Amino acid sequence: MGCGLSKAHSDPEVLVSHGSARLTVHGRRLIVQRHQAGWPQAHIAAAMGVSRQCVKTWIDRYAVEGEAGLVTRSSRPHTMPTRTCDEVEQKVLAARAEHREGPDVLGPKVGVPARTVSRILRRHRVPYLRECDPITGEVMRCSKQTAIRYERERPGELVHMDVKKIGRIPDGGGWRVHGRAIPRDRVNGPGYDYVHSLVDDHSRLAYSEVLPDEKGPTCAGFLERAIAYFAGYGITRIERLMTDNAWAYRYSLRALCAEHGIVQKFIKPHCPWQNGKVERLNRTLATEWAYRQVFTSNAARAAALAPWIEHYNTQRRHSALGAKPPISRLPPT
Repeated sequence: MGCGLSKAHSDPEVLVSHGSARLTVHGRRLIVQRHQAGWPQAHIAAAMGVSRQCVKTWIDRYAVEGEAGLVTRSSRPHTMPTRTCDEVEQKVLAARAEHREGPDVLGPKVGVPARTVSRILRRHRVPYLRECDPITGEVMRCSKQTAIRYERERPGELVHMDVKKIGRIPDGGGWRVHGRAIPRDRVNGPGYDYVHSLVDDHSRLAYSEVLPDEKGPTCAGFLERAIAYFAGYGITRIERLMTDNAWAYRYSLRALCAEHGIVQKFIKPHCPWQNGKVERLNRTLATEWAYRQVFTSNAARAAALAPWIEHYNTQRRHSALGAKPPISRLPPT
């Protein structure tokens, strides 16, 4: 999408030589000095290993502009008819600031190709989502990333399971409704909810429930319902289950996994990024469900989870899936 925007040669990079340039500023100055000393241009070209036209170019440019003419100039053209206009760029930047989503999701919202959105964000030095706090959008000082990315070849070959602990919302709303000035009862407060999640490694199909705790029987009951949910989408066999080393996962799921022929796998202690796909789902849950809008009761937020999971699985564009939803990788049911 272009708006015929003109671009002058005023980039700050002009003082840096191009990586493919045969001559630096000092080499160009040497051409001029040898020409002033009476060398024929053909001899200068042979000695410098460049063409005669190159030698003539720098001599002529020095004659017109002096030392400034020897400085490397930007190779960017004066006019860029296909560059996106400022109005569209500002629309993309505003959508990114409001929604805090990637190019694959922002593109259809603003009517711009995802690749163009990516270039606009890079041009304006907008930080990557992985570098930002999921709630505030502020840039974090560091982030842990898995060194080797992997993806299983078929649905059900490996699933990831985890629990996300979030504060309950008091009746009438919490600080997001009334502001942070309201008193907080740390002893008899509303307490916490536990969001249990299961996600398929290959398709990213997800299932989540809000439950009152993370004890063994609760985890086992959730896994039983999650298995049935996955079966409804055609994943009738789960081969491996990856979790952290919580006691409830290590001991309370043994019988259920054995019954369904599921092999349990555990991540290395204190390395949650090894279970990164469900950890990423936890972050998405926080930003797009739990804290995306203001809820005035805990029940209202809990009721909004199932519709959001349905949207996540069937409509939400996933960057790891080529901007398609998880259902696109599942067989028809």
